[in-house]
Amino acid sequence: MKNKLIELACIIDDDDIYINLIRRIIETKKLCENLIVFKNGKQSLDYFESLLQNSNEDKVPDIILIDLNMPIMDGWEFIEQFTKIKNRFNKLITLYIVSSSINPVDIDRAKSLNTIKDYLVKPIVINQLETIFDISA
Repeated sequence: MKNKLIELACIIDDDDIYINLIRRIIETKKLCENLIVFKNGKQSLDYFESLLQNSNEDKVPDIILIDLNMPIMDGWEFIEQFTKIKNRFNKLITLYIVSSSINPVDIDRAKSLNTIKDYLVKPIVINQLETIFDISA
């Protein structure tokens, strides 16, 4: 049986091919109602800070899929800054790192952070997405 549908998910990644693939899977499998995409951590952090300023909790995603290697502000920098503001939202926001890095240093660092639910290595597969969106039986 399916659980409640995720209202809003967020992808923070600069890889257009990955974004299009994940978007297509999410839409085809109906994993969430809406999806927002940012090309780097700075764009997404600006978005979250504006939500706080405008008290707009409706546009806060339930799930964030974040890449580590991006221009302007990478995933680590975003996570560091987001951790400082995340508790100001009245909502549980679950962060997953989705990266092509198989470096044990990155994986261990991610696993040491309470903010990160899991570290997934690209390419991500449908079953992983279904698990993340908690609809697989």
